[in-house]
Amino acid sequence: MLCSQTTQTVSVLAPAKLNLFLRVVERRSDGFHNIESVIASVNLYDTLTFSNESSGHLELVIQNGSSRTATGLLRLEAPSGPENLVLRAANALRKFSGITNGAKISLIKRIPSSAGLGGGSSDAAATLVALNRLWNLKINRQDLVEIAATLGSDVPFFLAETPMALCTGRGERIAPLPIHRSMHFVIVKPTSGLSTPAVYRACTPDRVCHPVESFSKALASGSTETIARHLHNGLQVPAESLNPEVTRLRHLFERLPVIGHQMSGSGSSYFGICASRVHAEFVAGRLRSSRVPWVCVARTCP
Repeated sequence: MLCSQTTQTVSVLAPAKLNLFLRVVERRSDGFHNIESVIASVNLYDTLTFSNESSGHLELVIQNGSSRTATGLLRLEAPSGPENLVLRAANALRKFSGITNGAKISLIKRIPSSAGLGGGSSDAAATLVALNRLWNLKINRQDLVEIAATLGSDVPFFLAETPMALCTGRGERIAPLPIHRSMHFVIVKPTSGLSTPAVYRACTPDRVCHPVESFSKALASGSTETIARHLHNGLQVPAESLNPEVTRLRHLFERLPVIGHQMSGSGSSYFGICASRVHAEFVAGRLRSSRVPWVCVARTCP
């Protein structure tokens, strides 16, 4: 997350994320699931700008900022009403601090929604950080993380100030992981999305042993090929049962020269690991020629 401030505004670049590893451990008594997931932030960003609103209202304006829809088949959209995580985060911050301040918020969307890329969660984390500054609340990091956890399981990751982490529990417990080299990706999304609750309802805990320790060792090796061999997403099978477009993407990537590939999060986005940016751009061209509606080349955040 990259943040800049003037006397009048606070602007934030809110990154997307990829799940390089996701194991569903068990269903909890509260209906959620315990997971083990290795998450990496990538340099695909939404842009949010915040300024004070003297009336005390929260105003959110959303623009489609994607330049990656050459086929014209996918428009990036997000709800602008009270269900939007940006407004929920702003209201949660006001409730915690007991204030009634308002804000004008501009959100330029580049991260697709319902994709498993964490766009809404990242926007929520950016909102907590930005309004804490804009309103001069001086809320400490731990309190911000606790507020974030009430908004969604992925939101605390984006407050962790680490480009890669092991996330456990519902995803809210964060342990930073080192990145030994940049990783390059080609990321795609079909026209349709997936509902995270629906995918989790359709999943079963991993019965086959996929220890996160093996993935952590692969990550520590610094070898892209070794990391690719240990990719795992326990939500991909139920996601494919709910959305045949995810299956189509898997079949497509199986024929492409990528080092490894899988779905991110609860889908419907899909990614391939590449050896370099040039390699990723080559694969992206193949995908665009296959009429995939949204294609993006990205790398891990520094």
